[in-house]
This record gives sequence, structure tokens and C-alpha cells, in this order.
Amino acid sequence: MRRIIAGMACFGLGAVLAGCGMPSASSEVQSGDGSGAIELAEFPDRPYWGDTHLHTDNSIDAFGFGVRLGPEEALQFASGREVTATTGLAAQLDRPLDFLVIADHSDALGATRRLYDAPRILVRDPTLRRWYDMMHEGPQGSQRAIAELITAASNDNLPAALRDPERQREATRTIWNAHLAMLDRYNRPGEFTALAGFEYTLMPDGNNLHRVVMFRDGSAKTAKVVPYPGIDTEAEGLWDYMEAYEKATGGQVLAIPHNSNLSNGLMFELTMPGGGPMTAEYARKRARWEPMVEATQIKGDSEAHPFMSPNDEFAGFGTAGWELGNLPLTAAATPEMQRGNYVREALKRGLSIEQRTGANPYAFGLVGSTDSHTGLATGDEDNFFGKHTGNEPNPQRAMAPQNLGTSEGRFGWHYLAGGYAAAWARGNTRAEIFDAFKRREVYATTGPRMVLRVFAGFDFTPADWRGDWVRAGYRRGVPMGGELAATGRAPVLMISALKDPDGANLDRVQVVKGWVDGAGEARERVYDVVWSDMARRARVGGKVPAVGDTVDRAKASYTNTIGAPELRAAWTDPDYDAGQRAFYYVRLLEIPTPRWPLFDRLRFGTELSDEAVEASVAQERAYSSPIWIRPAPRTPRSTAPAIMEES
Repeated sequence: MRRIIAGMACFGLGAVLAGCGMPSASSEVQSGDGSGAIELAEFPDRPYWGDTHLHTDNSIDAFGFGVRLGPEEALQFASGREVTATTGLAAQLDRPLDFLVIADHSDALGATRRLYDAPRILVRDPTLRRWYDMMHEGPQGSQRAIAELITAASNDNLPAALRDPERQREATRTIWNAHLAMLDRYNRPGEFTALAGFEYTLMPDGNNLHRVVMFRDGSAKTAKVVPYPGIDTEAEGLWDYMEAYEKATGGQVLAIPHNSNLSNGLMFELTMPGGGPMTAEYARKRARWEPMVEATQIKGDSEAHPFMSPNDEFAGFGTAGWELGNLPLTAAATPEMQRGNYVREALKRGLSIEQRTGANPYAFGLVGSTDSHTGLATGDEDNFFGKHTGNEPNPQRAMAPQNLGTSEGRFGWHYLAGGYAAAWARGNTRAEIFDAFKRREVYATTGPRMVLRVFAGFDFTPADWRGDWVRAGYRRGVPMGGELAATGRAPVLMISALKDPDGANLDRVQVVKGWVDGAGEARERVYDVVWSDMARRARVGGKVPAVGDTVDRAKASYTNTIGAPELRAAWTDPDYDAGQRAFYYVRLLEIPTPRWPLFDRLRFGTELSDEAVEASVAQERAYSSPIWIRPAPRTPRSTAPAIMEES
């Protein structure tokens, strides 16, 4: 069983202090609603690891799939305790998470559990009775029932009992308040943060427009509302709900769009949702309430796609099976739809909309999460408990057709092991974690816990590495998620990357740039900035050669005989034009490692197709939140907490 000392996310104390810029001193004491009081570091001192998108048996679909773990077991598991999975297996994280958002679906919260537990004689609606009987047949019946339920929800055709707003609101409030009280009990400032949230499940015609809603506050404020429903509503209604919450309670809330890869082009449109040019008012409203986006999770990676990025050999990670169409595969995706499905294209579209309207609706920070429907928040390849109970460890899961698709559509091996969110914060409290999200000082990983730190400014040099470069980063620049006003000089990015202490070495650091050219067209370029063994791996035709491959497919293992434990660079944009509107984010790649289907083959003797084997070795990665360069004359705005001056 792998363990690390709490707070040590690098290789040891020396690396923590020098490599990651993590000071040992603290400077403030924080207290707040549900957060307690702890000493805080002077400025963000380490990445805190979490999952902002986990489902339990309170989610209508998760219970229908068969999960029988509730919020309490989910909190126990995330904080490091062993629990028993729905299928009877012992489940435990090698390394506990620092924070968790249980994001059960707001629509019919807890309804499938209530239906299952009800006396059959009281279930009078014929559709509900059929689902009741199917769920009591066992796992296969439950999965058929939930497939029908998802189809009904997609077609806006749920039974009247699930659509009665007053009835559902009353039931939801009872479950919600009990859930909030449990979060407060498990929230331990400085040790583990339990954040309130829910999933807003907007899905017109099966096109995924879901958002995770995340609160900063404890139950004294969050109990004054109930989760906002997705049925018969629109995203602007959700934003109005969030605004009303903040005005009524003095609390704070944000939303995180997810699975844009399954939206059939609707998540990141250039137009208004109903058509017509996007207005500045709409763009500002979306930017206000949705500062983050989920770039990677179990149902595929949404960073980039080869259709829009043909010159990027690392685009298209985790897209197999998920680029076919919308969530239930009731409508196929066309190539042009992909432009509204992927985060990099959204960032570029945001620049174009901002140039036209003065407001950018897609100035997102990037996070990863699981979207697991098992109650188990794990993004580890060798500890993958699946998307739902049918995907919990078993010999068939890798090659089994999935219930949301067809035998010609998606298979178990298409699922990724998930993702995590890393938040640079001054301490592990609700306020600090939420504030890191709000200011976008966060990054996404596909599972490994590599440490990535990025600052941008105009006067950084390699000499800064020899001093207190983190302090210099905050004083003379901005961290990931921040904004800089163009000065006419090319921006300089200070990038520090450390391997996961229990994981693979690093292959390379890349900078992804998007900008609007002189003709008003949004463009992109990927730069290889620094990579392992640079003397041997000289560029060939402008490209850095592959790092190599040490994966033993038969043993589901690899060696760290290639790659590097640490990479850093002070990189200046060689192509910057004065006054250019642009964004920059960092993509960090590991060396190739085995994915979960290879671990299943070793454990169960699973027969994998050639296609599945080929896709079962991958280069896991991290994506930083972007930093934006804006041409308007304005004071640079650092989104980091203020640095206290030394006395």
C-alpha cells in the first residue's frame, strides 16, 4: 500500500521547499462559515487534490445502475478509509484526497432509492411500477430501468410523479438538509474539506450541457436553498438561481460545465443558445458564474481533438468512443460539431467573442474529476472502480458494450480511469479551496498527482530560479488563471513541473497558445518548451522525438528508466506580436504507462481486442489553467491572494 506524508506532494522536504516553492511558515488565521480556524500560509503553498464530481445512491441514475453507497461512505473513502464497494470488494485509496464535492443529480434527488424502498402496492404509476420491478430483478434489471429513465429524461418524458415540482422539492429538501449536516460533520479544516454541491443535468435531446454547482459555504447558508432542477430549465435560469443565493445568504457559488465532448457542439457555441450573435451581457453572465470547466473525466477527455488541431500529435487523448455523438448516442456527431465540444476551441472562441463584444464567456480555468457513479472517487489506473456498478472490477468490464451506447458504439475500455482537480491554496478549508477555483489557480490531471506551477510576467529570467521564484512570481507576474495587460513585450512563463512521487517520470512540458491574428481569425500553436534528455532527443523537423516506451504489456508495468523527475523552464513566446490578444496554458506529459484494462487482463485473464490493447498504454497528463494577455490598457490583475510584505 502506497502512502505519502500529509502535505508532501513532491519528493521530500527539500524538494517541497525548493522545487515547488512551498514555504514552511504561515502568516494568517482564517475562520469562516463551516471552515473552522487554522493557520494559513502566506500564499498558496501546495496543490490540494480532490474530486468535484462524484455520485452516490442519491443520484437517480447511480441508484438505478445498482450503487448502494451513500454520501457517508463516499466521504469516508475520499478521506482515506476502507469501505466495501457495492459489488462486495474492499475499496481504499492509497493516498487520501484533500477535498470532495458530492455532486448528485438535482432532478429527483434520491427518487430511485425512495422508489426501490417503497411498498410495491403504493407504486401506482405504471411506468414507475415497471421500473420498480426491473430494479428488484437485480443489476441487469436496474440497468434496463435506468436506460429507460435516461431516455425518458432526454426526451422530457418522465412520469408525472417525477415531474411534480412541489412534491420533488419537498422530498429534495429533506435529503439535501440531511446531506448538508453530514458534510459539516466530515469537514475537518486543515485535514479534509467536504464541499456542498450538486449536478445540474441540462440535457436537451440527449446533448450533454451538465454543470456541477459548487458552494463555498456550510449548512447555515446552503440549507436556505435546494438544488436547482435541470428539467424544464435553461442555463440562464441556473445563473439566476446562483445570483439569488449569493444575494440572500452572502455566500458564494460557482458552476463547472462538464463532458462538453458529448454536447454535439452546444456547450461552447459562438451564438446565443437560440441563435443569433452572442451578446456582451450573456458573455459576461456566463463568465461570472462559470469560471471553471471540467477538461477530463471518466467519459473522455475534452481538452482537444485532432479535427481542430491536426498538427498536435497529442490531441485526441481519451476521445475514442466519446466522439461518436451525444450522451445516449441518440444523435451522431458531425465533424463541425466538434468545434463546440472541446475546451481548447472554446478558449479560442472566447477570444474571438471578446474581440467583438468586449466580454469573454469562455475564460475558463481547467480541472479534472471522476464523474464516478459508484460513490468511490478514484482516478488511479491500478485502482479503477468504474463509472457505475457494472464497471466495478470484473473479468468482462473492459470489453462489455455500454448501456448508454450499442454494441457498435462504446465499450468498457473507452472509459478513462478519471481525473483529479489540483487547487493551489494557502490551507485546506472550504474558503481556501473554493477561492482557488474562483480565481482559477487550479489545474487538471488525468489521474496522476504531478505538481505543476506556472507564472507569467514580462521580466522573468532563468536567474529567478536561483532565488525565491514563487515570491517573484506573485510579485512580478500572475499565476495560472490570471490576466496580464499587454505591454508590447513578449510574455515570459516560469514553469515548474515535478513527477507524481508514486508515479511515472515526465516526458515534456508544452505550452499551448491561442490568439487572434490580424485578420481576426482565432489560431493556435503548441510549443515543446522543455523535455527529458534534451541532448539526445534533438528536434527532428521541428518535432521532439517520442520519449520511448518501457511498458510491459503482459505484466501491466513500466520502469522509470526514461523521462525526468523534474522539468522547469523560463519560456518566452518567440512569436508574440505587440498588442496581441492571447492565452497560454501548459500541458505536462508523463512517459507511457499502462491503463486499467491491462491491469484487468493481468488480474482476471481478460481477453482484450487488439484495439483495446493499443489504447491501453497512454501518456497521462496535466493541464494548467490558462493565463490571458489582453491588449486593453488596464492594470494587470493577479488572481492570487495578496502577498504580505516582510516587516
